[in-house]
Amino acid sequence: MPELPSETAQIRQLDSGYSRETRLLLYQAYRQEPSFAYLFESGRAGYEQRVRATIRALVKQHYLQELPALGLFVADRLVGVALIAPPQRRLGITESWAWRIRMLMSTGLRCTQRYLAYYHAVLSCLPSEAVHVLPLFGVHPDFQGQHYGEQLLMALHDWCAEDKNSEGIVLDTGNGNYLEFYKRQGYEEIGEVEVGPVREHIFFHPNPQVSLGSVA
Repeated sequence: MPELPSETAQIRQLDSGYSRETRLLLYQAYRQEPSFAYLFESGRAGYEQRVRATIRALVKQHYLQELPALGLFVADRLVGVALIAPPQRRLGITESWAWRIRMLMSTGLRCTQRYLAYYHAVLSCLPSEAVHVLPLFGVHPDFQGQHYGEQLLMALHDWCAEDKNSEGIVLDTGNGNYLEFYKRQGYEEIGEVEVGPVREHIFFHPNPQVSLGSVA
């Protein structure tokens, strides 16, 4: 059983009212990720703006399509977020022309093409169609290393297991510091994708038995 944080945290389902908080948190979580550094050309001026624009476009489209999201709160502050793509609605965001136009206008053609290639390469590694996918998952850097990631994942596993059409969860990371963390949470590596010089690791977690009272 993973160790839980000492300070009480609460899991809640999020809606578009949390859009700004979601964007700010995920920007902090992803701005130094190796995959994003390649996809959005960290060596070229304007990198942080391109990351902000990408997070903004993804979060906006996620909530517009009323896709599910879970948030972890400490003292009413949002410190962790999981955006969830259910099995039946996985391609909705990147197939949206509104999303593609926003990406082209804000990050440019090359970065948009890179992101789409990366996203579809990850989907090609799915063990089946009957899985939830996490397009974005993050804990604010100020709260990392305090077991909040474990608590958010445990609630996420139980939430997804309530869907009888789902066999589990797939997520990916190009950050080598997270590999052992995901393995400790019961994830199995099922594939790798080359994202420029970065090796993106694809992980799968089968659905557990649902525990009671996971999500407020």
